[in-house]
Amino acid sequence: MAGSQHDAHANPELATDMAGLTLRGLTAEHVDAYYALVDRNREHLTRHGDYRELAASDRAAAHAELRSDPRPSLRCGIFLDGALIGRIDLVAVDPPKYGFGYWLDRDATGHGYATTAGRALIAHGAATLGATDVLAGVTHGNDASSAVLTRIGFEVAEVFATYTRYHRSLATSPRA
Repeated sequence: MAGSQHDAHANPELATDMAGLTLRGLTAEHVDAYYALVDRNREHLTRHGDYRELAASDRAAAHAELRSDPRPSLRCGIFLDGALIGRIDLVAVDPPKYGFGYWLDRDATGHGYATTAGRALIAHGAATLGATDVLAGVTHGNDASSAVLTRIGFEVAEVFATYTRYHRSLATSPRA
C-alpha cells in the first residue's frame, strides 16, 4: 500500500471541476503525444522568450525527460477529453516550497484550462506533499499568464528586469 501511495504522488490522476479536464502524471508512455504537442507549439512556446530549451528539444530529449522520475516534484499532462493539451508542474525547490509552471497548446488558451488545472494541482500538492508556498515566474509581456496566476490566488512578490515573481502561501494562518 505504501508503494501505491508513493506512486500516486509521482503519477497522479486528478479530476478537476471542469468537465473533461483531467491531470495525469506525464510519463514516457506519453512521449508521442507530448512530443507532437511540443513540435506544433515551438513558436507559441518561445514568443515571450521562455521555453527555448524545450522548443529546441528533439523526441529523444523528450523521451529522456519523461522517463525520469520527477519525485518529489509533480509533472502532469493536462488532458481535455483524453487529448494532451498542455503540461503543468509543481517543482520541489526547497520543500515545502515549490515552483509552479505550466504551458498550453496555443489552441487551448483562453478557455480557463490553465486556471482550473492550476487550482487542482496546487490543492493536490498541499494535500499530498505538504506544500506551504508556491512560487512562479512570468516573463514581462505575458499578461495572460499573469492573469492565470492572479485567478489562482498568487500575488506579486518581486519584479525583476525580465520577469515578475509571484507567490502563493498555502499555509494556514495560526489565527484561522
